Amino acid sequence: MKVGNSIRSCGYGKGVKCGIYGANSAEWIMSMQACNAHGLYCVPLYDTLGAGAIEFIICHSEISIAFAEEKKIPELFKTFPNATKYLKTIVSFGKVTPEQKQEVESFGLAIYSWDEFLLVGQTQSFDLPIKKRSDICTIMYTSGTTGDPKGVLISNESIITLLAGVKRLLESVNEQLTEKDVYISYLPLAHSFDRVIEEIFIWHGASIGFCRGDVKLLIDDVGELKPTIFCAVPRVLDRVYSGLTHKISSGGFLKKTLFNFAYSYKLNNMKKGLRHGEASPLLDKIVFDKVKQGLGGRVRLILSGAAPLSAHVEGYLRVVTCAHVLQGYGLTETCAGTFVSLPNEIEMLGTVGPPVPNGDVCLESVPDMGYNALATTPRGEICLKGKTLFAGYYKCEDLTKEVLIDEWFHTGDIGEWQPNGSMKIIDRKKNIFKLSQGEYVAVENLENIYGQVSSIESIWVYGNSFEAFLVAVVNPSKQALEHWAQENGISMDFNSLCEDARAKSYILEELSKIAKEKKLKGFEFIKAVHIDPIQFDMERDLITPTYKKKRPQLLKYYQNAIDNMYKSGGSKPSA
Repeated sequence: MKVGNSIRSCGYGKGVKCGIYGANSAEWIMSMQACNAHGLYCVPLYDTLGAGAIEFIICHSEISIAFAEEKKIPELFKTFPNATKYLKTIVSFGKVTPEQKQEVESFGLAIYSWDEFLLVGQTQSFDLPIKKRSDICTIMYTSGTTGDPKGVLISNESIITLLAGVKRLLESVNEQLTEKDVYISYLPLAHSFDRVIEEIFIWHGASIGFCRGDVKLLIDDVGELKPTIFCAVPRVLDRVYSGLTHKISSGGFLKKTLFNFAYSYKLNNMKKGLRHGEASPLLDKIVFDKVKQGLGGRVRLILSGAAPLSAHVEGYLRVVTCAHVLQGYGLTETCAGTFVSLPNEIEMLGTVGPPVPNGDVCLESVPDMGYNALATTPRGEICLKGKTLFAGYYKCEDLTKEVLIDEWFHTGDIGEWQPNGSMKIIDRKKNIFKLSQGEYVAVENLENIYGQVSSIESIWVYGNSFEAFLVAVVNPSKQALEHWAQENGISMDFNSLCEDARAKSYILEELSKIAKEKKLKGFEFIKAVHIDPIQFDMERDLITPTYKKKRPQLLKYYQNAIDNMYKSGGSKPSA
């Protein structure tokens, strides 16, 4: 209420754009809810976007007032002088230095510390404006894998409709939220996935705890907070999975045997239709309790979103965490959750489950790619309709018309309806290219298959119409590669190992093994690899904040490695 009064005291009211910039915090939520209460457009600025994108969003959306984490204030200054055409007030979530005050005032702007700002409106009281369902509540810029970020216009009705659907879904499977639930906030609030989850927690009067901002300390934070609901992107769950499997394989023979027996026994019972809590209560206590305690001991729902989670990781975690592991699917344009898998439905493994209530779904045939929505196994582009949809891209009518056709939003993702009513994401409409011999390659599908190799963390597959074969850049699993080197009497540091021809041969063999196992076509086999010891990251602009690959940027960054792999002809690993 104080933040809202202070915003209004500065002369900002309904329809004004308010930026929020920084890692998740209580102040972030308070600022957002002040915008909601007073009808301002909340415009999150991605914590992980560079100054160029921040400047673009401030100018494109015409932000007048911005809230920022204390350590992000210098980043905001990098947008000057261009951003000062619109930006007139800055509020720090912490303190402001005299130098910062001086710099801001030299541009004719005002800046406040958090405590100062709370006092700005203390002598005044403002009535909340009347707001309509159709009013825009937030402009959420998608990080975009190409070009400038797009401003997605989301209305009050979109968010409430989505939340009502999620609430209905949870109630129908007897997993409704209560005041006793606890959530750990660490995924970016500037992204719709975390934003709607936190809104639903607030709606139910449940608790939210904020992590310290360092992913390496996340498990410690989880242990301290003891959440009941844990949301993650696949990259986080992949780390949990590889950490657990490494721990088991490096444990003693007895420990390993007991764990493997317990895992098989519980998995078989779950496949027979037993709920995970009934599949092996005794083994849960003896064997899997340590895993449960590693996540704080109280987690009952683990929700994965933002990118595809490998079926083997999902299946493994469903057994060992003693929690429901549910995979969801949605886009910023659909206000996040559009599909989510259901608890205790083991046959939904590897799918994103059925549609969440309050939305319509259909598949549209994509003849160029051989996908027929009317075939016995229906496959096609996933199209969505309903009140959860966005109102359009801000100042981009042409882009809006491209994806919104007759009220149906075309996602660009290829789905396959399962007999049980769940959806499986199998491909991406745009990530397809032709090799020189005229064969089409659906690259995301291949990356999902090759990503199952335990010795790699992530993989980017590349090909083009001038070349006859595929190459890849791989981020290896440090533990797996060092273990292989030790077993083969190779002694060198990790970085040198990544450049070693023997390591490349080993990775290529592992990739070929799974390609044969999955019966891939000859042209889908990878013929050369480049190993990068450093994970694809946002610092080098190789992935988006939701860990989607930025393919044009990856090509630019690894161009020399790609050229070398093609020069070597792919007959042997590149040096």
